[in-house]
Amino acid sequence: MESSTGFFAVWSPRVLSVLRIVVAALFLQHGTAKLFHVPHVASFDNVQLMCRTGVAGMLAIGGGLLLLIRLFTRPVAFVLSGEMAFAYFIAHAPRGLLPLLNGGELAVVYCFLFLYLSVAGGGAWSVDAYRQGAVTS
Repeated sequence: MESSTGFFAVWSPRVLSVLRIVVAALFLQHGTAKLFHVPHVASFDNVQLMCRTGVAGMLAIGGGLLLLIRLFTRPVAFVLSGEMAFAYFIAHAPRGLLPLLNGGELAVVYCFLFLYLSVAGGGAWSVDAYRQGAVTS
């Protein structure tokens, strides 16, 4: 049992970093699709910068980059969690109660992933951890 406890103690922060990096990269794609049309999504063709979708794109790009480079993970993740809760209740909840049926599943998953990251932090491989002197190899 002792060796498995050591294994989890060593790898949990590292896997948390991998989770953060993958989620940030996926979320960043939403922002680039909205603002730069890469990848191209037809429904984002006429997005204006100062409309709700444009602001969401700016948050996705800025927040996604900050999470990806592992800087200010907790406050950024908290803001993005709130953005995804807002997106769910504005865009999806009016279409029905269940996220599976109203197309809001991804918004809910992002909301709770970001909420978790806002509490758990950036993981072992992060600029935040480096700045605090807690980097592990």
